[in-house]
Amino acid sequence: SIHDMFSWNVLTPYYKETVTLNKSELESRSDALGVSTMLYLQTLFKPDWANFLERMGLQDEDKVWSKEVATETRQWASIRAQTLNRTVSGMMYFEKALRLLANLERLDDDTTNDLMGEKFGYIVSCQVYGQMKKDQDPKAEDIDDLMHRYPHLRIAYIDAARLNRSGEMGFYSCLVKSDGNGGIQEIYRVRLPGNPILGEGKPENQNHAMIFSRGEFVQTIDMNQEGYFEEALKMRNALQEFAKRDGPMPTTILGLREHIFTGSVSSLANYMALQETSFVTLGQRVLTKPLCIRLHYGHPDVFDKLFFITRGGISKSSKGINLSEDIFAGYNNAIRGGQVAFKEYLQVGKGRDVGMSQIYQFEAKLSQGAGEQSLSRDVYRLCQRLDFSRLLSYYFGGIGHYFSNVLTVITIYVVVYLMAILALYDLEKIGDRLITPMGTIQMLLGGLGLLHTIPLFSTLGVERGWWASLQELIQVFATGGPLHFMFHIQTKANYMTQTILVGGAKYRPTGRGFVTQHTPMDELYRFFASSHLYLGVEMGAGLVIMGFYSEAKQYFGRTWSLWLASLSFIASPFWFNPLTFDWNMVTADYVKWVSWMRGHSGGASRSWSMWWSEETSFYSKMPLTSKGWFIIKAILYLTVAEGIARSDLARADTTLNKPIVGVSIVVASIVILFICWWLLSMVEHLMPYPVRRTIGILIAVGLMVSILTAFIEDSNFIRYGFAAYYGIGAMCQVGLLFGSKFVKKFYFIHDLVCGHIIFIPLFVLAVLQIPHHIQTWLLYHNALSSDVVVSNILRYARKSQESGGTTAPNEDLVEQISELRKIVQKQEQMIENLGSGNVSATSGMKQNPSTDAIASLIKAPSQDKMNIETQPGAYNVMGGSMGGRTMSASNLDVWG
Repeated sequence: SIHDMFSWNVLTPYYKETVTLNKSELESRSDALGVSTMLYLQTLFKPDWANFLERMGLQDEDKVWSKEVATETRQWASIRAQTLNRTVSGMMYFEKALRLLANLERLDDDTTNDLMGEKFGYIVSCQVYGQMKKDQDPKAEDIDDLMHRYPHLRIAYIDAARLNRSGEMGFYSCLVKSDGNGGIQEIYRVRLPGNPILGEGKPENQNHAMIFSRGEFVQTIDMNQEGYFEEALKMRNALQEFAKRDGPMPTTILGLREHIFTGSVSSLANYMALQETSFVTLGQRVLTKPLCIRLHYGHPDVFDKLFFITRGGISKSSKGINLSEDIFAGYNNAIRGGQVAFKEYLQVGKGRDVGMSQIYQFEAKLSQGAGEQSLSRDVYRLCQRLDFSRLLSYYFGGIGHYFSNVLTVITIYVVVYLMAILALYDLEKIGDRLITPMGTIQMLLGGLGLLHTIPLFSTLGVERGWWASLQELIQVFATGGPLHFMFHIQTKANYMTQTILVGGAKYRPTGRGFVTQHTPMDELYRFFASSHLYLGVEMGAGLVIMGFYSEAKQYFGRTWSLWLASLSFIASPFWFNPLTFDWNMVTADYVKWVSWMRGHSGGASRSWSMWWSEETSFYSKMPLTSKGWFIIKAILYLTVAEGIARSDLARADTTLNKPIVGVSIVVASIVILFICWWLLSMVEHLMPYPVRRTIGILIAVGLMVSILTAFIEDSNFIRYGFAAYYGIGAMCQVGLLFGSKFVKKFYFIHDLVCGHIIFIPLFVLAVLQIPHHIQTWLLYHNALSSDVVVSNILRYARKSQESGGTTAPNEDLVEQISELRKIVQKQEQMIENLGSGNVSATSGMKQNPSTDAIASLIKAPSQDKMNIETQPGAYNVMGGSMGGRTMSASNLDVWG
């Protein structure tokens, strides 16, 4: 019964994220798309919006911001975004579920109300809530509204007060609630010995609020999670798992499954959802039984509070070392004799970032956290106490995954250079007998990697059906999934290595914009150059050198997997970027990239020079032992340079062909022009812009003419040029390690070369236009890459809303709508010709509500005369083609 069930509290750490979307946030427009958040949500959830208007009794959309319904409008939008409001609303389903169970047990209202406070409580640890109140931040008012809406919600925060005239500050942990009359009542105020936020913010935030929990168990929930009513009904049974004892040790952590509700937003989001299914479901299932080494990998696990609060708490928060604070609760639990259970009959919703750069940031954080873990005393103590079998299991399910990624990338790198050096120095033989490569066998072994998809195929087959499971896997391969996963092998390897060799490497956070937004080339280059693009270009160059000099056969059989890795490092950011192959976008990106390369001020986002200084600042600070790895890399470059210089590539006999211009004169000219370039960089800040620009152009033209002359007059210079490129690369690598500034100019040239290696294929593919349509077709069902249709339709939606009050149709708007309809019809016809049938009805691939709902804005029978509505909001209240309201399995409205 409810009387006998265990009690628990839910705890959510919160800092300054959005609580409830306000009118200005909902109506502000994105520069990239020209559409407001409100309009985007109305379009994406069109039937829900129509139902909302009906429920509010509104015939005119303009009245949604009237005083009577403005609050409900904000609530409607907020629970469809990743806000604190959505998380709190979802978690408070636990209270609704308990009330329903109490009602089924025929308990009266007074007893039920008493039991609610006794059995369940929700604490949101809003670290800076007190400061928000002092600053009159609107977010504080939104938090107050949540407390008034949910009487059993408690807010914990840290308050700072001045104690005396000398400025001494006192710090307090405070707990507040709604008083039921529109006010806020303080329940507890606990004096602290000092500022509790000493280490990582999130775990410190959780720790200070732990004293206010009154239940026997604590469930930790993140800001990007939500609850479901039908799942909340199972919580009483889930808590009873702690009463069971599977073995000699008590169950102290109960792991629960996660449901990724952002999986249908884009192809990248779908990959992340499948990745989470693979780890959160399959991986943790095996780690629990039979390996007995599942730890705590993040929320929504439930903790035995009495066990943890007497053994160091649920969060360790030392700066840097506890970057991934969740896993240390698992280490603490294993070392101190706790046991972890994992049950899949209850799940909690979770949102993920869905853009390329956001996923990159997420993987970087996990890799940095794994690097810090490998240096921690917790891992040392755990490994000293585990038996050999569990030690191997821990390696498999813990930091070993990241070490495996590092070893994979190092192996690829070594194999490329080893094969290139063997070819350069003519060592591809044993005595006089050439090596016989087994390229066919290598391809067969590579194909065995597909066996890794069998567990995922089986799981999806049981959950969704075998045909749907096969379709899902085919779609993943067709849309470039392997490129995505190989790309992030390097992400993990790069940040894991950097953290161990250097220390706390930082990553650049990004906002959660529309996933349909095209990311400019200069931004992609800043994000991925150091970690992926340089390595991809370097590997490609090594494979080309091997192809030139190798005398052994089966080149493709030996190198196909290496070329695939190189391609994934270079091409993935652009393949998953909407409008990558559109000619207008490519030319605009190129102009922006060149402008960024030439910039000298305005921060890393506007200047290559400042970006390079930030990216390479850690090299000179590394300990000598860490620098040794990069010195080995420089020796590799020198070895390749010497091999190219000795080879017969473009060798010419100058005794028979006398050059018209002396080679010594050309070389002297190049040296003098480089010196002039260096001098110009030293004094350019003293010169007027026209003079500086003119001299710079003359030097650049002189260098190009001199280098071309050298290549034409003596083809040996082609070979010497390639050798010099690797030789200068070795010199720059050593110079970078010891803080030499002269290498910056050479790295600038290297970035120009790498950028054009990327841009030239993009220009060619943009001219062909076919790749643009192929990308659109392959990823058509994903909002991320429906490129022209999604972004332009949203622009139309905004313009049609703005022109709603005009008395006559806008002729330009009529023409734009007509063009948009042609685009939609053209793409649908193309898909039909390729065998996919009707997009919304007969497509073999799964539908995506994002694209279908937005496309329905302009879809109309072609024979009808086009008409632009002159009444505001007329297009929104009509029914859409998207599915019905979001309902729970128990047929209750999820959104309340």
